[in-house]
Amino acid sequence: MIRQEEWRPTGGLILEPNAMAAATMGQANTVVSAGPGAGKTELLAQRADFVLRTGLCPYPRRILAVSFKTDAARNLRDRVRRRSGPEYAARFDSFTFHAFAKRLIDAFRPVLSGYNALDPDYRIDPTSPGARIEREQIRFADLVPLALEILESSAYARGAIRQTYSHVFLDEFQDCTADQYKLIKLAFGRTTSALTAVGDTKQRIMAWAGALDGVMQAFAEDFAAKPLPLYQNFRSAPRLRRMQNAMIAHMDPLAVSPDEDLAGDGGAIEVLAFDDEATEAEALAGLIEGWLEEGVEAHEIAVLVRQQPHLVAAPLGRELTNRGVPYRNEQESQDLAAEPAAALVFNLLRVIALDRQPGAYVELMRVAARPSASEEDASRFDRELKRKIVAIRASVRGDQFASQDLAAWRAPVLELLALITRPVLTALSPAYQQGTRLDDVVEQALLAFERELAVDDDPRKALRRLSEEDAVRLLTIHKCKGLEFEKVIVLGVEEELFWGEGQAPTSEFFVAVSRAKEHLVLTHANRRRRPATAVRRWDVRRTPHREFLAFCDTR
Repeated sequence: MIRQEEWRPTGGLILEPNAMAAATMGQANTVVSAGPGAGKTELLAQRADFVLRTGLCPYPRRILAVSFKTDAARNLRDRVRRRSGPEYAARFDSFTFHAFAKRLIDAFRPVLSGYNALDPDYRIDPTSPGARIEREQIRFADLVPLALEILESSAYARGAIRQTYSHVFLDEFQDCTADQYKLIKLAFGRTTSALTAVGDTKQRIMAWAGALDGVMQAFAEDFAAKPLPLYQNFRSAPRLRRMQNAMIAHMDPLAVSPDEDLAGDGGAIEVLAFDDEATEAEALAGLIEGWLEEGVEAHEIAVLVRQQPHLVAAPLGRELTNRGVPYRNEQESQDLAAEPAAALVFNLLRVIALDRQPGAYVELMRVAARPSASEEDASRFDRELKRKIVAIRASVRGDQFASQDLAAWRAPVLELLALITRPVLTALSPAYQQGTRLDDVVEQALLAFERELAVDDDPRKALRRLSEEDAVRLLTIHKCKGLEFEKVIVLGVEEELFWGEGQAPTSEFFVAVSRAKEHLVLTHANRRRRPATAVRRWDVRRTPHREFLAFCDTR
């Protein structure tokens, strides 16, 4: 425990004045408006370290962080662990709005009545839009409304939540929907809990999902929160920051950074024009291949598409596969990768299928460890698990092992999971402690491996494509928020892809270009042949989005 005035940012970081003020705020509420690259996630991690180390959050009280997306919640949780260590991080709960709502439902389920009453072993339909079965099954979209019903009708539930959390963090808050904001107000309005909301109004791209207009202003008024703007983009090189600044001048003139803050020649921006999608795919695959040969890490390369990535980026995906370049289609795998049980399945597969996987092995042993067991029992389990892994590794390397068949891999994975035991697995996430969510996630992970295995019948390449470290990432702009990459390709900067009302297309394009740290590539094609699987409108003739491309002039 240290005094507040003695605290300094961990990791040797230097925070700009407003960021330092937000991190060290006492019990007051704060709303931080920050641009891309300003370090919003790092700010929250440092604030967590401050309130934990200085005793503002006294044991056994906890910090609650609520994010819009699964990967953002995981990123923040991991960053707090790195900054503050496992002991303090154990008192930091990082959830999405839906995961937080499910935690409330699981803890106070008996409060629900009538049609909304649920059995103890209720389940969530993982499909979209899902099906509702009275008492037995709810939809993903039902989680927040059911949690609202609990908080509205139970003073005990409200009191329990307020007694648990002394501090609340709200990440990417500009994307909060009306129901989600109501959930926060019911849980923490008019309480002594200190709330810190962080967001970027220039990145409010989730309006299609019901995001409130002006939610950060509403929060400032409803919670008497002190506004603190952050301006500096520490992510991107100067040339890229000048392009972003030109866009900010178009969207929010008052937030423009001074020219002297953006001086320098670092960074690169390219605009590549093509006749059609085939020549585009060939050129981009060659560009990516060259980057990898130069030593750029695969996970530092991202291809962003505004919409229909399974169609627009399919030619590039095929070309990368033909060249043996692993890539992850984040539209399918990003949410799954954020699931602890799925990560465990993938690590099991890596350890038994591949050589030299120290990271996967260490993480596997960490998850499977028995910290509460006696030293003798923990040692016995450790020996048994290692013996089983050695035996399975020998088996999968045998001539009789059908490595192209998922069934051959399913058996050893399930055998190792059984050895780890179900109580250990259910402890990985509150969502696994009721219903069939744990089994569903394990099955989804195995099916994801099967999909990748079907591409080329090579388990090693399949696991590389599923890896966050070894594969180029292909994702929509909606999926890229909060992420950053050394090399970013924005595929199809065309009027036929970037269309919509008001500033929504501009905001999305801004999010895309601001993911790049060093090198930004923008492409457009004259023609894109209609894919056989396209069911919506598809324009073969394409028009470059000249307004967006004009922002590239950073002289």
